[in-house]
Amino acid sequence: MKNMQFAVLGLGRFGISLVRELSRMGLDVLGVDSDPNKVNLVKDIATYAVEADSTDEQVLKTLGIRNFDVVVVAIGENVQSNILTTILLKDMGVPMVVAKAQNNLHGRVLEKIGTDLVIYPERDMAIRVAQSLVTKSVLDHINLSSEYSIVEMITPDLFVGKTLRESNIRERHQVSIIALKRGDEIIVNPTPDQSILAKDILVVLGKIKHLDKLSDL
Repeated sequence: MKNMQFAVLGLGRFGISLVRELSRMGLDVLGVDSDPNKVNLVKDIATYAVEADSTDEQVLKTLGIRNFDVVVVAIGENVQSNILTTILLKDMGVPMVVAKAQNNLHGRVLEKIGTDLVIYPERDMAIRVAQSLVTKSVLDHINLSSEYSIVEMITPDLFVGKTLRESNIRERHQVSIIALKRGDEIIVNPTPDQSILAKDILVVLGKIKHLDKLSDL
C-alpha cells in the first residue's frame, strides 16, 4: 500500500495551517503558491514547497499533481483562481479534490463543477472547537469539510493487541487508519498485519458521523 500524498494549493493562513497539521501527523504534503514569500514560510515544514501558478495546467502536470491522493485548493482571496484550479484538477483526474469556499454561493459553484469536498473554514473551526470540548478520546483533528475529518485519537481498548486486519476497522466502522503514532515513531499507512498497542495514537480519516461513533468506543 503506497503512502497517501496530499497537496495544498494556496498558502494563506488556512493553507499554511493545513500544511503544518498534515506534516505534524507524519503525512507527505506538497505546498504550492505563486508568492515566493509564502512558499518560504512552509519550506521547512512541508515535504515539498514549490512556487507555481496553480491555474496553469502545464505547471500542474509538471508537478505530477494527478498522482496525489488528495489535493486541497486553499486559495482564498481570488475566487476565479480558486474555481479555475478546481476545474483543472477535476479534468486531470485527481482522486479527491477539496476546495475552500468563501461563502455559500461560491460553495454551490464548487459543488456544481464536481468538487469532492467543499470547505468552509470559519464554520468548520466552530465545529472543531465544539467537538474538542465534548469528545475526550480525540486529541486533535482537521475538518476537511462539514462531512469528513482526519482525527488523532487514543486507541480504544477494543483494538489493543489486535492487528488492523483483526480489528476490521474499515469494514466495521467505515473509517481508514492512515497512520499510527507510537512514541516518537510514526507508521504511515500501516499494513493490515500491523499490531495496535495500548499507547498508540490512531490517525483516522472518515466521515465525522463514523468518527464520532468510533470515539465513543
